Amino acid sequence: MKKIVIEDNGINYQEGGPLLDRDLSWLSFNYRVLQEAMDVSNPLFERIKFLAIYSNNLEEYFRVRVSHHRNLVRLGKKTKKKLDYDPETTLKQILKTVNSQQEEFSDIFANHIIPELELQNINILHYSDLDESQITFIEDYFNDNMLPFVQPVLLVQDRIRPFLNNGAIYLAMILRPKGGSSERNQYALIKIPSDHLPRFISLPAPKGQHDIIFLDDIVRYSASWLFPGYNIIDSFSIKLTRDAELYIEDEFSGDLISKIRKSLSKRSVGPASRFVYDREMPNGLRQFLVKNLALDDSDLLPEGRYHNNADFFSFPDFGMTHHKSTPLPPLPYKKLEKAKNIFEAIAKKDHLINVPFHSYESTIRLFEEAANDPKVTHIKVVQYRVAKKSRIMDALVEALNAGKQVTLFIEVKARFDEAANLKWGEKLEKAGAKIHYSIPGIKVHSKLAIFHRREKGKVKLYAYLSTGNFHEDTAKVYTDLSLFTTDERLTKEASRVFSYLSNFKEPSSKFKHLLVGQFNLRTGLKNLIDFEINQAKKGNKASIFLKMNSLQDKKMINQLYKASQAGVEVKLIIRGICCLIPEVKGFSENIEAISIVDRFLEHSRVFIFHNKGNEKIFLSSADWMTRNLSHRVETAFPIYDPGIRKQIKELMRIQLQDNVKARTLDNEGLNQYRQGLNDVPNRSQMETYFYFKRLPASK
Repeated sequence: MKKIVIEDNGINYQEGGPLLDRDLSWLSFNYRVLQEAMDVSNPLFERIKFLAIYSNNLEEYFRVRVSHHRNLVRLGKKTKKKLDYDPETTLKQILKTVNSQQEEFSDIFANHIIPELELQNINILHYSDLDESQITFIEDYFNDNMLPFVQPVLLVQDRIRPFLNNGAIYLAMILRPKGGSSERNQYALIKIPSDHLPRFISLPAPKGQHDIIFLDDIVRYSASWLFPGYNIIDSFSIKLTRDAELYIEDEFSGDLISKIRKSLSKRSVGPASRFVYDREMPNGLRQFLVKNLALDDSDLLPEGRYHNNADFFSFPDFGMTHHKSTPLPPLPYKKLEKAKNIFEAIAKKDHLINVPFHSYESTIRLFEEAANDPKVTHIKVVQYRVAKKSRIMDALVEALNAGKQVTLFIEVKARFDEAANLKWGEKLEKAGAKIHYSIPGIKVHSKLAIFHRREKGKVKLYAYLSTGNFHEDTAKVYTDLSLFTTDERLTKEASRVFSYLSNFKEPSSKFKHLLVGQFNLRTGLKNLIDFEINQAKKGNKASIFLKMNSLQDKKMINQLYKASQAGVEVKLIIRGICCLIPEVKGFSENIEAISIVDRFLEHSRVFIFHNKGNEKIFLSSADWMTRNLSHRVETAFPIYDPGIRKQIKELMRIQLQDNVKARTLDNEGLNQYRQGLNDVPNRSQMETYFYFKRLPASK
């Protein structure tokens, strides 16, 4: 296998065209999130929230992707030779990029966010800044609330080696015995109990002023009580992130469910994937901890004084709603929400909702009405991620109690949702549902539901096809498109997907309308690109529009490069990973790519092919990553309704014209905000909201 050489900028110039390393591309996406924390046009508390999102994203990235590379680094030389890249080089590039971003994170917080908070009379105080009443408050708070949880441990090299909980914050203390003549430091650890208590504690303050202290600093102040025989020289915060991969070695044999249960119990004790420490920590303490905790130098990642910055999600706003985004209450889709009978409304015509601009109530009502409709006999659902408290799942239980047949395919390999999915599976199985769990070797990522309804002596199929999960919580913050239809071209093929998931046998007839992973998804998309290439070569108009979360698959990227070289106009909106590099001479001059990061997470996937003027429009659960196209059951479904086709094109036009929150993805990777498109500011998410507000369906 030919070894791919990745340059310092993460670009590999391979035969088919340049490719950006996927992990460095993801870091570029997460930097776009960090940019939002710096953007002064965002309200203050929204900027703080973006700090939390950035940090939360990075935590998962280290637990999954960085752990993956670390494990590859530990392989033997013979095994590593089989890889098509050098994991050690990639790991170094990742750490270098993250170090740079963390320095910027610290600068944003210290030199931009804190001064802005102070202008609003919100002060984040160190314990040395406190007055007598505040000192009394934190002393009482420590004794009343924190003492049972801090777990002080005196460290002794090669004798006392503590176990650090995944993601927990600790203070590494430098101590010296009182009254002793020794100048030699001793070390200790204290746990910050942020898993039990709020991270930000409001202090007594004069009227009109809001004083806050980090929980960490209450522990710093109180440390001398925990080590009465020592003088506290200094303290520095640390955190260990552990590998979150389950490493189920053989998914084709044995009981997959029991393997996942067993692996979940080990997730919190996995090997280190990153050791975060205060960059002001002296070298002696750092080296002591590296040895004591059996770490490698490559595990180390310096940050600022405070870690676990995802806790900024809970930063108090003191009721200052004027420093938060203007509320955009979801708009009711009245054609379904207010219909006398939702099934009759769907039977008349197809319907499309776009959450979170639209309310999710139409989807919930579909399930709740199905549970109580005597004509509905069967409900079939693919569950990938679902809310912990779910009206949809409750409706399925209600349907079972009403004597209906309910069949669920539950993907228990949905990372970080395995336990929740198993719990719902058990509950529904006890209620009488027929449950099918993960297919060995692949994930099922389709977002489908089928309803059998007996009408006039015959069974009529109703289908719900979506780009997003059946998840009431994410529907408030993820942008997704969902289709309600009785179109037999779609319902019959969606039903065949369920048959495959029930018995793992290939459908007896081919899919002609849906593009389904493991069958025709990759080949169908390739054929659509090839058609545009052939049209361009004939001198005809040819264009491709793609909106997705991630574009990584090498074969599909090379097809897009071929399309560009043939003269096909290619426009991309890629939220996250984009390994394709636009505007490279000889490869991608005809490819324009942007990324939109705003208050809602862009999650819908939309594919539009010109097709000689008779455009083919698909919505999909699938990104163009190798895992989606080759190792998952995904579904891309065509849109046939003329009104919905027109609406989707208008929504994508609004996004393509974004010049406020769109960044240009180019061959320099600068993540520059897109400007100069026109003189009128166009923030696509706001424009989309008001687009729907103006439509009759939303009135």
